[in-house]
Amino acid sequence: MSHKLTLASTAKLNSGYDIPLLGFGVYQIPKEDCPEICQKALEAGYRQIDSASLYRNQGQSAAAIPASGVPRSDVFFTSKVPFFKAPMGYDSTHKLVDAALEQTQLGYLDLMLIHCPYGGPDARKGAWRALVECVDAGKVRSIGVSNYGVHHLEELEAYIKELEAERGPGRGGVLSVGQWELHPWLMRKDITDWCRQRNVVVQAYCPIVRGQRFGDPKVKALADKYGKTEAQVLLRWSLQQDFVPLVKTVRPSRVLENADLYDFELTKEEVADLATDEYSPCAWDPSVEAIEK
Repeated sequence: MSHKLTLASTAKLNSGYDIPLLGFGVYQIPKEDCPEICQKALEAGYRQIDSASLYRNQGQSAAAIPASGVPRSDVFFTSKVPFFKAPMGYDSTHKLVDAALEQTQLGYLDLMLIHCPYGGPDARKGAWRALVECVDAGKVRSIGVSNYGVHHLEELEAYIKELEAERGPGRGGVLSVGQWELHPWLMRKDITDWCRQRNVVVQAYCPIVRGQRFGDPKVKALADKYGKTEAQVLLRWSLQQDFVPLVKTVRPSRVLENADLYDFELTKEEVADLATDEYSPCAWDPSVEAIEK
């Protein structure tokens, strides 16, 4: 990862589209606060907003785009297929994509993820088929998954081949993005290796571990060395792992601080030294669910 990265830097997806390397997440941000804080993020230079049907604020988050004056085409907007409103599957996914388009008024969604692997094989496969059809219809540009384990990913890969046999070559859907909790205390090497072998972009949520690891001696030492906050060190580490970190805040000052990552670079040794063998989620972990659940 080069120090020449900027807030405008992007990665190429398997779908052919570009995704910004830093995203602004809106999980648990009250919907009444979303328009203003997302507008500030866009005005600060962020070009990716990560929302979800589950967050109940995607319409308010999307409203920041026209308010900011940033062209719609310059903003990468994500939503996710939830599991709580109705049993996840083919029909419900189509309805949820349409609902997301109505709520956001964006014309299309840049990325739609299956939020988690709950529901069993038929539900996951039905949801994927629906997303593939939404891409064909121009409603969604790129698709992916969130919180899948390797066993879920391999099931999906096999199903994509089944769909190609049924629908034609290249028409089984393109897995472009995977999203997981990732940080030095939760590396998920099996999952990230699987993705990298297939050029699937890896997004990292909870990249600063919700502040729970602030004060860690190694992180603090690097913050002192580079004159940065511990959050900035962890975000820079995530970028140098070739992850796409998603940062969230309701404080305007933190919007700017969390984007101030491009005037320093950790050494390869420092990046490696921060990584641990721990498996310590600070959020949920559906990736460990059995394939039949």
